[in-house]
Amino acid sequence: MNMPASYFDKMFEASEDPWAFRERWYEKRKRDLTLASLLRQQYQRVFEPGCANGELSLALAERSVGFLGLDICERAVALARARLAQQSAATINLGQVPEDWPAGSFDLIVLSELGYYLDEEQWVRVIQLAQQSLRPHGTLLACHWLHPIEGCPMDGARVHQLLAQHLKLHRNVRHEEADFLLEVWSSDLAPMRLQERVT
Repeated sequence: MNMPASYFDKMFEASEDPWAFRERWYEKRKRDLTLASLLRQQYQRVFEPGCANGELSLALAERSVGFLGLDICERAVALARARLAQQSAATINLGQVPEDWPAGSFDLIVLSELGYYLDEEQWVRVIQLAQQSLRPHGTLLACHWLHPIEGCPMDGARVHQLLAQHLKLHRNVRHEEADFLLEVWSSDLAPMRLQERVT
């Protein structure tokens, strides 16, 4: 992580919800779009690095058999654990990417509002680790704010450019607005049709 833990510690000292995930219509709508863009109704094992206080994590955990969240900030981890306390198959760990990338494989990896806190080398390593960790027919979802953020090494547009350059997956969804870009990638050209044929 290029941004130090103290950067996020200060944010969570000032508020339990520093980005107003719970209050802002923009954040609720973006969260709903994120969930609607997922290619399956349920996933076996989900990983969300940079899970913050667990607002998106709760919805992801409700659609997964096993959920793992990771965050660099101790206060955020405590808040996320409390938020997901009723989800028996959910785990929230303290750590950062790419250094603390977890072992095992996942069929959904969510990289939401994360990439621009890393430098390009770190982000490319995250992309590589994510691709290596995806199970066959797994899904990777990325969503990022497109405006510059003071002190961050990259903006959201560059984050997604690097995803397009380094991911060896098909892009199934691309939703772009003035403020954010949401993309979904998998190994399947038409995963929804393939899923319908199997069921």
